[in-house]
Amino acid sequence: MQILISEIKHWMTEAGEMIKTALLANQLTVDTKTDRKDLVTNVDKMTQDYFVKKIVAFDPQARILGEENGQDHLDKWSGRVFIIDPVDGTMNFVLERENFCIMLAVYEEGQGILGFIYDVMKGQLLWGGRDIGVFLNEERVPQPADIPLSEGLLGMNAAMYARNSHNAQIMGDRSMGVRMSGCAGLELMGMVLGRRVGYVSNLAPWDYAAGGVLIEALGMKMSHITGRKLKLDGRERFLAGTPHAYEEMLVLSQQANN
Repeated sequence: MQILISEIKHWMTEAGEMIKTALLANQLTVDTKTDRKDLVTNVDKMTQDYFVKKIVAFDPQARILGEENGQDHLDKWSGRVFIIDPVDGTMNFVLERENFCIMLAVYEEGQGILGFIYDVMKGQLLWGGRDIGVFLNEERVPQPADIPLSEGLLGMNAAMYARNSHNAQIMGDRSMGVRMSGCAGLELMGMVLGRRVGYVSNLAPWDYAAGGVLIEALGMKMSHITGRKLKLDGRERFLAGTPHAYEEMLVLSQQANN
């Protein structure tokens, strides 16, 4: 386990340096996927290729799920699975050149054991798992307080809030305020660091796998917004929070008609 952790930490920081080099050299090529707001860059693809190469060399038997390059679906979750989001928050990456991250999760027999989120521009690596604790760089992160929705900031998907999907506006009104960063990894990082009481969004597995391992390691909860277990397949309405806030939001979601 320690060898695996050490390897992944090295991959994360090395990939971060590759990304910063590409930014400084203005080497971005931007394309779209499903629509004009669904961006992908050459750096997303390059970064995923880098991780795949490292993973295959380290563990040739492992399965890989990644956002790019046709690796976005798995039929089997047996054995070890690496889940990659090479650039989470690509819109921010392209237009702001900050507020994005790299994420990688390790699953064993369908269970998340390790999660890594790297805020590239701040040089902050959040990593850990249930059996080892959670660390920001090399400093252990304490368990966040189990505060109710009314005492914290709530991360939110902008479209869900605008449409009041699953009573998202009511959830926001009951919190201290709503924040919309456009980056799932940074929102989940905020939960781990006690800066968010919860997060509501529409996410693919690579958006929540790494952060999910970390929040659950610290006693927080996540699920589909209806309360059922996440499928790790395709986009799902995502709900996470401190135990207290999660239960409050789940009740509100179940009271909604959508």
